[in-house]
Amino acid sequence: MDMLIFEVGIAVALITLTGLISARLRFSVIPFYILVGMAVGPHAPQFGIVDLRFIESSSFIEFMGRLGILFLLFYLGLEFSVSRLLKSGKAILTGGIFYVGLNFVSGLLLGWLMSLPLQETMVVCGIMTSSSTAIVAKVLVDLKRTANPETEIIMGMIMFDDLFIAIHISILTGLVLSGATSFGSVLLVSLSALLFIVLFLIIGRKSIKAIDKALNIKSSELFLLTIMTLLFLVAGFSETLHVAEAIGALMIGLVLGESRHVSRIEQQIMPFKDFFGALFFFSFGLTIEPSSLGGAVGMTLIAVVLTIVSNYGAGMIAGKMAGMSTKASLNVGFTLVSRGEFSIIMANIGKAGGLMASIQSFAVLYVLILAVLGPILTKESPRLYARYERFRNRGKHKEIG
Repeated sequence: MDMLIFEVGIAVALITLTGLISARLRFSVIPFYILVGMAVGPHAPQFGIVDLRFIESSSFIEFMGRLGILFLLFYLGLEFSVSRLLKSGKAILTGGIFYVGLNFVSGLLLGWLMSLPLQETMVVCGIMTSSSTAIVAKVLVDLKRTANPETEIIMGMIMFDDLFIAIHISILTGLVLSGATSFGSVLLVSLSALLFIVLFLIIGRKSIKAIDKALNIKSSELFLLTIMTLLFLVAGFSETLHVAEAIGALMIGLVLGESRHVSRIEQQIMPFKDFFGALFFFSFGLTIEPSSLGGAVGMTLIAVVLTIVSNYGAGMIAGKMAGMSTKASLNVGFTLVSRGEFSIIMANIGKAGGLMASIQSFAVLYVLILAVLGPILTKESPRLYARYERFRNRGKHKEIG
C-alpha cells in the first residue's frame, strides 16, 4: 500500500503542532522542528496506519528539505541585496571581521582540542561561525529593538557573516565534495567557485534593467513560474561548478533584491520559504539517532562556552569601535549567539562528504542549545549588564575603602 502522501501529511501535522507549541512558549521554532524530527524516524513506533518511522517518505521529505535550503537562502538574498551590502560597509567591516575572526578561531581551537582531521575541523569552523539570521531577526522584532542604535551594527555583522559563510561553503564544497585530494586541486576548485560567484553578481547587477523588463508580467502564475525557473536553474548550474546549490540560490536572490519587483517576489516566495524551510529542519532531525548524541556532549559544551566568550569579545570590540556604550556592546554580542540554519547546512555538507558521524551529532546539540540560549541571553542582556555594573561598583568601593 502506497503511504507516501499520508506519511507526508503526518510529518506536516507534527511540524504544525510543534510550531503552535513554540509560538505559545514564545521561543524560536527551529529547535522544536529539529526535536520532533529526532523523536520520530527509524527508532519510532508504528500505530496502525500511523507509521512514525517514515520508511516510504524519508527520501522524499529529505528532498523537500533541500528545497527548503534553496528558499531560505533565496529569500535571504532578496532581503539584503548587493546595494544594501555595499551601503552598510562600515558596520560590516568593523563588527564583521572581529565576529567572524574570533568565532572561526574558536572552531580551529575546538578542532585542535578534539584532534579532528582537517576536513572535519573546517566544517566545525563553519558551524561555529554562522549565526542564525532567522532567529536574530525574529528576536530583534519580538523585543522591539529594531530601532536601537546597535541594531545597525548587528545587521552589518550578520551580513558580513553571511558573505563569509557563502565563501566558506564554496571552499568546503571544493575540499569535501569535489573529490579533490591535493592542496592545489582544492585551491583551484575553490577559486573557480569564488570567481563564478563574483562574476555572477557583477553581471547580474549590470543586467537588472533587462531583468526588470522581463519580469514585467501581469499574470501571477507566469510571474511565479519565471522566478522559480531562475531559482532552480541558477542553483542547479552552480552545483555543476562545485558551488553549493544553496549559494546559487543566495546569489540569484541578491541579484533580484535589486529589482523593482522585489516586493512582489518576496510575497510570492514567502509561503514556500516558510513551508519548505520547516521541512528542512524536520528532515535534518529525522536523520539523527538520539542515542548517538551522547558522544558529542563534551565537545558541544566546550563549543558553547567558546561561542559565548567569542561573541562577547566581538560585541565589545565592535561596539567600542562604533562609539557605543558597554550596554549596547553587550547587546550586540549576545544577540548574535543563536545558531540555526547555516550551521545545519554546514553539517549536511559534512554528511554528504562522508565525514565523521559525530559532526552531525555535534551540530544538532550545538544548534539546539544556542537556538534556545541565544534569545534568552538577548532578552536578559540589560539585566546581565546591570549585574555587571553592580559588581564593578562594589569593586571600586572596596578599593576606595
